[in-house]
Parts: sequence; C-alpha cells; structure tokens
Amino acid sequence: MKCPYCGYRDTKVVDSRPTEDDMSIRRRRSCIECNRRFTTYERYEEAPLIVIKKDNTREPFERQKIFNGMLRSCEKRPVSVQELERATDQIEVMLNDLNLREVKSTKIGEMVMDKLRSLDKVAYIRFASVYREFEDIGGFYDELENLKKD
Repeated sequence: MKCPYCGYRDTKVVDSRPTEDDMSIRRRRSCIECNRRFTTYERYEEAPLIVIKKDNTREPFERQKIFNGMLRSCEKRPVSVQELERATDQIEVMLNDLNLREVKSTKIGEMVMDKLRSLDKVAYIRFASVYREFEDIGGFYDELENLKKD
C-alpha cells in the first residue's frame, strides 16, 4: 500500500479489525519510510448480477424491483412489509447461491411466484396473471386448478 503522505510504496499493517457491520476490515498501517500512520478499509468486490430479460436485453439486478412487484401483488392483502422484505432477502440469497454472472428474468419470476404462493394465494394469482401474461379467463382457471392440486 502506497503511503498517502510521502508516496513510499511499502507499509506495514499495525492493527486489523472488522468494522461494526462486518462488511469490511479496518487496517491501521505505518509507513516504513516516514513512520506516519493511516487507516485503510478492505472490502470484498461484488460482481454485479446481470438479468437477461425476455427480449434478451440485459440490465443490472435490482433487488427493489422484486420487492415492488411483490408489494403490488399484496396490495390490500394481509401480508406485512417485513414478510415481503424477508422473502426478497431469501430470493436474493438464492440468486447469489447460484454463483452465476447472468440469470434469466424468468428464473427470478419463478422464485417470486414460489415465495408468493407460500405467503398469500391471492397475491400469487395477481402476480402470475401479469408475469404469465394471462390473456383470458382460461389462464386464471388453469392457475387456480394448479393451486388446488398443491
């Protein structure tokens, strides 16, 4: 690590400890040349997850889009914001566990539908009607039949 004071290219680590949020490490360093001390922070580099949309365009993953979609589906339903936050967290963890750089939006949509199915059946049908682009009452009927089987 280059010293910010004298520019010397060699320093030593004097103290190392995690930050309060455990998302980075705080290091106290000392310059071998000028003996001045300074602090650096080390954190892991997140590789952005890219979502491949139905039209094959790509965009960065946005957690908020998942939450907003579920929130709209659960409007006027007995599902708390905390439950939706927890479901969104779980979906994000599942996506990270896939260890992929790119994921299809259809995969994310299926994950959202699985979470909504367990949270609220009406919210699930609302989301499914938009996600699966139901064009007539038959789409609703088929999805309701699938729910009955489960």
